[in-house]
Amino acid sequence: MTPRFSYTLRATDGRARLGRIETAHGGIDTPVFMPVGTVGTVKGMLPGAVASTGAQIILGNTYHLMLRPGADRVERLGGLHRFMNWPGPILTDSGGYQVMSLSDLRKLDEKGVTFRSHLDGSKHHMSPEASVGIQHKLDATITMCLDECVPWPVEKADADRANELSLRWAARCRDAFVERPGYALFGINQGSTFPDLRARSAAGLVDIGFDGYAVGGLAVGEPQEVMFDVLDATVPLLPADRPRYLMGVGKPDDIVGAVARGIDMFDCVLPTRSGRTGQAFTRHGPLNIRNARHAEDLSPVEADCRCPACRDHSRAYLHHLFKAGEMLGPILLTWHNLQHYQDLTAELRAAIAAGTFADVAQRRMADWRTAAHRAKGVEQADAARTDA
Repeated sequence: MTPRFSYTLRATDGRARLGRIETAHGGIDTPVFMPVGTVGTVKGMLPGAVASTGAQIILGNTYHLMLRPGADRVERLGGLHRFMNWPGPILTDSGGYQVMSLSDLRKLDEKGVTFRSHLDGSKHHMSPEASVGIQHKLDATITMCLDECVPWPVEKADADRANELSLRWAARCRDAFVERPGYALFGINQGSTFPDLRARSAAGLVDIGFDGYAVGGLAVGEPQEVMFDVLDATVPLLPADRPRYLMGVGKPDDIVGAVARGIDMFDCVLPTRSGRTGQAFTRHGPLNIRNARHAEDLSPVEADCRCPACRDHSRAYLHHLFKAGEMLGPILLTWHNLQHYQDLTAELRAAIAAGTFADVAQRRMADWRTAAHRAKGVEQADAARTDA
């Protein structure tokens, strides 16, 4: 039998939570990082390679898949899991982020959003009901409500208006969602950086009732300390017996700080996008493989990493691949970065289980602070070199 969608809280350490989500497409251990596969692919990675890093769930995007290849086609071809050969859970973003990011290409009203395609200029209307329907056709394990994400900074009146609209849309999404064993619908908390708006959003979403709750409208340019302040005020207002998802976050230190505040799920394009541009994440901070100091360095990107970039190749070889414009370079660094993020969340899960989360988090933060100071000196030295 297909299991019902459920969340089990297995342990806590402070406000950090160790949990397990059961879905129609398999289980998910939390805290979890979800690689972003916007258009049905994690860029540069085969599905098996993504799974080999320890990834248990990936993310797709409703807006982009609506434009191409189209939800109807994906449905006819067996759904997104079969289409992209990813049998595990898939969460689909509703298109709400594009309400903000494509603000020059959309019109917004009570009924929904009319987008002008960034591909060919064609018009597409997405109502809350249509967004949920598209995600159903994609066979998303976790469907997200359509909402209005506002930029930062924003006037409180604008955030308030968007907040109330998002709550009305959330109720319509709830009504449109087709209940199936092992599938879920998540509501999205909004309100920018205003605690009273966040509280009102949380109360409204809980009153509607969802299988999980996301915190949206962050990682849109605000300082990290502001994001953490919002989480401190908001996360305790979300049900403790449901998963909590921080959308679009983030850097490794963002994830550690958010787990400390009770967040369970994360997604971000940063590890894949950075991998394509030559930045690798390590325990000792990020490094730019294009820098001249790596040209003859036979050491791996990270000594204790099990990804192919580190296991089989040197920094010198990766440097060469990027300087030569070879596609293998971005593939290998993307693989490394995804491995780094999965290793980080696995380490956090183990620390919560052992009751050592605070120590692990403090050590991680100290390493990153030291690396940031060191990086300034390295950048100055590299600037003085002739680029190899």
